[in-house]
Amino acid sequence: MIKLAGIDIGNDSVKLVVSGSNEPIIIPSIVSPGYERHILQEEDAPLKALDVMVYSPKLHKKSQRYFVGLLASEDQDNAELEETDNKATSDQALIVALTALAYASVTNVAQGLQPGETVDQVEYVIGTGLPVRTYARYHQTFEERLVGEHEVTFLSTPKLRGRTVRVNIRRAIVSIEGAAALFHMATHENLQVRDEELYYGCIGICEMGALTTDFPVVKRMSIDNQFSTGEQLGLASYLDSIIRDVEDQFGYRFPSRTKLTQRIRRGEFIIQRVGEGQADIRPIVDIYFGRAAQKIVDLIRKRWKKYPDIQCFYVLGGGAAALKSYILESAENMRLRFVDDSELQNVYGYLKLARNKTTQSEPV
Repeated sequence: MIKLAGIDIGNDSVKLVVSGSNEPIIIPSIVSPGYERHILQEEDAPLKALDVMVYSPKLHKKSQRYFVGLLASEDQDNAELEETDNKATSDQALIVALTALAYASVTNVAQGLQPGETVDQVEYVIGTGLPVRTYARYHQTFEERLVGEHEVTFLSTPKLRGRTVRVNIRRAIVSIEGAAALFHMATHENLQVRDEELYYGCIGICEMGALTTDFPVVKRMSIDNQFSTGEQLGLASYLDSIIRDVEDQFGYRFPSRTKLTQRIRRGEFIIQRVGEGQADIRPIVDIYFGRAAQKIVDLIRKRWKKYPDIQCFYVLGGGAAALKSYILESAENMRLRFVDDSELQNVYGYLKLARNKTTQSEPV
């Protein structure tokens, strides 16, 4: 049986929703070289220790061991995606995506090996997306890299140790980030129109991620080619500046952006200094998040002036969720719209768009 999934291969994290389960799987987009771990106490959940061997003909290093997500976020040799990376061609983005798809297949309730089988087999049709400026040139390349057979073996991962999953992606439906989120907000689960203003109107989207910010303009659910644009700007550069300033001022080093964003999400701004008591990093966060918010507001204002027919502007994505209070402060009299679970709107949209495309062609 082929599974339908929406997967947002973000520069900050990979978010995955499989049809039939509304519970998203979220894995930070961070990897480090894998090795034999010295385990004193096993982690209490597989997602905390994704230690995998990934084989794929689409990777430059076709068969390699990696720590992925939270396990990699603590590692000194970890790698996070940078502004020069392109997720359509990035090995790192593909490694995290394949790990997420393999993990989803073996943690599904009814999933189990048949007698005599040694390898889990899973087939997917997936919906995913690319930034506005990358889409035209790279969507075909991205699709070709995803489609095909890949294999993921869980090594020291608790509850999944030694389990191998053959992931066969039959089809990848690639759409534009931000526009997919709007499709989700405008439609019911059965794809009927839920919000006529969004479905039939002219809507502006500001979708801020870790490395890019997209400004698609969607008119009657069609992308406006002339006015849709994107910026090579995201929250990551501001997070890197916060990490640097915290280290310079207090001698405290966050091992990754992931660890910093976890702290900020929980509202934990007090850090422990070695032998010197505690320090509050909130003022540093406020400075950089304030700057990021002002930049975003200026870009939205510029887009709206160029195309005054836009009825409303939605601010979405992980960056929007983090910066909401700062953006509202900077926006003054400009009315912007926000939604709950902002960073998950795209992934639900990708799932719906995949369902829409497959019901038009062949049953899944």
